Amino acid sequence: MSLVPQPAVFLYLLIIVTCVVLAFIVARPAITASREGKMLAFVGFLVLPVFCGFWGGTEHFERSKQTSFCLSCHIMEPWGRSLHVDDPAHIAAAHFQNHRVPPDEACYTCHTDYAMYGTMRTKLHGLRHVYMYYIGKPMNPIHLYSPYNNRECLHCHLGSRSFEDPTHVAMMDDLKSNNLSCISAGCHDTVHKVDTLAQFKSWSSQQ
Repeated sequence: MSLVPQPAVFLYLLIIVTCVVLAFIVARPAITASREGKMLAFVGFLVLPVFCGFWGGTEHFERSKQTSFCLSCHIMEPWGRSLHVDDPAHIAAAHFQNHRVPPDEACYTCHTDYAMYGTMRTKLHGLRHVYMYYIGKPMNPIHLYSPYNNRECLHCHLGSRSFEDPTHVAMMDDLKSNNLSCISAGCHDTVHKVDTLAQFKSWSSQQ
C-alpha cells in the first residue's frame, strides 16, 4: 500500500509536468513566437504554477489538521503524551480518549483559532513557529500567545445537557464574555500538565 495519499500523487505528477513544460520553454524560447507557443508559455508560467500552489496549499491545510502532523515536531512530543494520561481530571486527555473530539484532529478541534486556522494574526504566529523551529530558538516553555478563548469550549459544550447545569448557567455570561476562563484555577485547570507526566500512568487504546 502506498504511503503517499492518492491526491498527493497526482499533485506531484502535476508539479513534474509543470517543471517539464517550463524547462522545454526555457530551452526553446523561440517557440513563443507562434500563437501556440504563447499559449503554452501562458499555461506553463501562470496557469500550472497557480494551480499547483492552490492544490498544494489545500492538501497541506488538510494534512495540517491531523494530530499526527501537530505532534511530528520533536518539541511537541510531551504534549502528545499528555493526551494519554490515565486520569480523567486531565481535560485534554479525557477529551482525546473519550472521543469528545475526533482523535485524528484533536489539536485542530481545540485550537481552531490558533496558528494556521484562525485570523491573519494567528496565521503569522504559525509562520513564526516555523521560523523559530528551523532557524531560531523555540519558546521554552511553550505557551499560547494569548489566553485560551472559552469560545473553543462553548462551541461544543453550549447547549449540552451535561454542561448546562445550575453551576454553569449561573456563570454563563462571564463564560461567554471570557471574564471567567473555563481553565481558571478551581475549574478545569488541568489541561496539558507536561511537567508532571512522570507522575501518571499512560493509557493506550490497545489495552
